[in-house]
Amino acid sequence: MMKLIGAMLCVGAACSAGLVAQISQTETKSKITVEDGKEVLVTGCVAPAIGGKGFILTNVADKKGALHNYKLVSADSELSKHVGHRVQLSGKVTDQGDAKITVETKVKTKVEPGDDKETRGKAHVEGDEVGNYLGVKSVKMIAAICP
Repeated sequence: MMKLIGAMLCVGAACSAGLVAQISQTETKSKITVEDGKEVLVTGCVAPAIGGKGFILTNVADKKGALHNYKLVSADSELSKHVGHRVQLSGKVTDQGDAKITVETKVKTKVEPGDDKETRGKAHVEGDEVGNYLGVKSVKMIAAICP
């Protein structure tokens, strides 16, 4: 999945490569959506993802026992205030059922003088290639510290 996201970002960069000498500002936005996953209620600790983009849920468990870590799909501002906290999350997971992930990427390049460019990309991933993602619907803090 990370390769897919990386490829989408490379496409956007390649589309604007010819404008390098004229670029004054480039803004890239990616949106990941979990579709058709299984609804779950899990607890775990919110931590920043490697590279500082996004968040992961560690020390994950449900009523049946321990689970693996999840890459969290949500508004960063919602989860950023819970870094280091033990939380209960509800949402859809991609590893338990026929889930799909949609990745939408938008690259805006502001070129001087006023010739702005916008490149959009969209990709769908499903099946075994999806990975361990949790599309967060709600967050409830359980403790201010994590194990």
